[in-house]
Amino acid sequence: MRGLRASSLLLCGVVLIQLLAVQIDAQRPKTQWKTLSGFSPRVIARGGFSGLFPDSSLDAYNFAMQTSVLDAVLWCDLQLTKDGAGICFPDLTMSNASNVESVYPKGQSTYPVNGVPTPGWFTIDLSLRALTNVSLIRGILSRSDKFDGNGYTISTVQTVNKEMKPQGFWLNVQHDAFYAQHNLSMSNFLVSVTKTVIVDFISSPEVNFFRKIAGRFGREGPSFVFRFLEKEQFEPTTNRTYGSILSNLTFVKTFASGILVPKSYVLPLDDKQYLLPSTSLVQDAHKAGLEVFVSGFANDVDIAHDYSFDPVSEYLSFMDNGNFSVDGVLSDFPITASASVECFSHVARNATKQVDFLVISKNGASGDYPGCTNLAYEKAINDGADVIDCSVQMSSDGKPFCSSSIDLGNTTMVAQSPLRNRSTSVPEISSVNGIYTFTLTWPEIQTLTPAISNPYSSRFNMFRNPNERNSGKLLSLSEFLNLAKNSTTLSGVLISVENAAYLREMQGLDVVKAVLDALTETGYSNRTTTKVMIQSTNSSVLVDFKKQSQYETVYKVEETIRDILDSAIEDIKTFASAVVIGKSSVFPVVDGFVTGQTNVVERLQKSQLPVYVELFQNEFVSQPFDFFSDATVEINSYVTGPGINGTITEFPFTAARYRRNRCLASKETLSYMAPVQPGGLLEVVSPGSLPPAEAPNPVFTDADVTEPPLPPVTAKAPTPTPGTPSTTAPAPSGQTQLTLSLLLSVFAMVLASLLLM
Repeated sequence: MRGLRASSLLLCGVVLIQLLAVQIDAQRPKTQWKTLSGFSPRVIARGGFSGLFPDSSLDAYNFAMQTSVLDAVLWCDLQLTKDGAGICFPDLTMSNASNVESVYPKGQSTYPVNGVPTPGWFTIDLSLRALTNVSLIRGILSRSDKFDGNGYTISTVQTVNKEMKPQGFWLNVQHDAFYAQHNLSMSNFLVSVTKTVIVDFISSPEVNFFRKIAGRFGREGPSFVFRFLEKEQFEPTTNRTYGSILSNLTFVKTFASGILVPKSYVLPLDDKQYLLPSTSLVQDAHKAGLEVFVSGFANDVDIAHDYSFDPVSEYLSFMDNGNFSVDGVLSDFPITASASVECFSHVARNATKQVDFLVISKNGASGDYPGCTNLAYEKAINDGADVIDCSVQMSSDGKPFCSSSIDLGNTTMVAQSPLRNRSTSVPEISSVNGIYTFTLTWPEIQTLTPAISNPYSSRFNMFRNPNERNSGKLLSLSEFLNLAKNSTTLSGVLISVENAAYLREMQGLDVVKAVLDALTETGYSNRTTTKVMIQSTNSSVLVDFKKQSQYETVYKVEETIRDILDSAIEDIKTFASAVVIGKSSVFPVVDGFVTGQTNVVERLQKSQLPVYVELFQNEFVSQPFDFFSDATVEINSYVTGPGINGTITEFPFTAARYRRNRCLASKETLSYMAPVQPGGLLEVVSPGSLPPAEAPNPVFTDADVTEPPLPPVTAKAPTPTPGTPSTTAPAPSGQTQLTLSLLLSVFAMVLASLLLM
């Protein structure tokens, strides 16, 4: 009964979304949609909200209804039990999405399915009563297992209908022929159940199934939808491939009013996961009088690189591309599908902003191009960023330039270049060797090929825009400032300065002076239209800038904190006009779940300090489960929840588009545009599955703010020219030294060559 209790919690409001938010059917005018009916595409929740809760559980269905458009359709994969009961379960075999193996360890059988011997635990071997002992669990291993202990029971079609009372109900019959072989009739069950349950859609990939049910439901019966599988697969009753059936849509129209196809039927991909030109399927089907529904939408799977890991962009490409609109989408995350239909469709890129916060880039649009390159900055500007940023590094000849890391090995292909032997040890900066910017001249750095950041490649095999992984060129600070100055849409630039003390003391480089000089040379010292913000984690750096200029200063809190003392806030206000904090300092996260909300944003804002939060990324693995693997849900929760003043993001387009979504203009909070309830998801996790408690994050104090003054610039000893004996002291940390082992190896090679002569 745990599942029913959890459902009650959902209904009582102890959930992620504020369930009391008013749901409004914001149907668009017919003329805006290029669907067959002219109305907005249907949102079909596959097994409910199966991207979060176990597929076909009552919580999954309940949550789908609470977070979706009012007329969302609940999808049930219909299976039959040994005694002919109809249940909602995602597959013919049960071991993948239930605990049937542990309940009935000897229950495995092998049956032919479409001619292929298939082992497993089949629904036809268990009665409905026997299934009461079986619980639903996650069916996709990459999803959270924290709800597996909730004891979700397997529900009948009648139970789902009675408990949910859906506006739309879809039954999918995947294996009619299999059940017929075992003397179980899907058609008889459907005719019987529709006497008490309103079924709006029935789908199947088997032609013969539709022949059997034709004429048995009357004129007011459900719509029939033929489901296409992969093009090379054979339809079992006609012995034709689905690809060949696709070429004869008039034949499909004789027994169905719609088709359900994989995404690739409409927008195919090449072998590198990039979009190819769209097919004419939707237009052809509409001409034949067929609605087109598309399956395979999920926020937590790989999608085309063109979408930059953003599921909303994917939905819009199917429903709002200017050429066609599909008639419905089958989704594991119906909240994203709902928001795409109602909030983001038919919204122009120059539409009025509905909410005001700064969109600040992180190394430009570094989720799409190598960070701090001309291409990354140009895309950030085109994508709607208000502020573009430059993390300033210094070359050995004193040139300030933009790079996300002081170690060029993290941002370029230097390790594969002729400069790969310039690696040095700088313990003041890192515990591992690196090829540091201050060991190369600016002309040398300009020869390097930039490299895109892939923060989730090693663990999750997720790669950003491979076709452009080495595109663009690094920019000097002056080039960056001129690029920004020529933009008509930017409101400011953010210049980040780190390692200033080390560079002054050990390398003889004054990054503060270099930045101020570049700003003056490019005309920013007299410019009032473009705001300049200087950011640092070192308070002394900001104090130095404040003494020498009138630019805004932004203090970055590196630590993840749970609170901040008044005395620390007062200290910050003496040298900074805004603060940057990490996401977890707003919503603490444990084991992938938000545990609550701090008051850090509120306290800083009460002291007139705007709060910018980083780092926002589109990859679903960067987000807690609470945000449903959707970067837009995450942004919405930070902006409409604690009310942050700006997002710092590697994907500026996602944040900029969010500000234009028309749902924010609604007088009522729509359920699919409500912020998450911090810690709400953990309320639905069974006690035995709760993550272990962790030590609380620290409180930020004035002692954390205080830094020693920046040291004066220490002249760096000149590097000896080749062949000239050095009489200077040993090189300071960070300078490449010719080691004894290298001298010996050179001597050995010379000696060997002499012996061979």
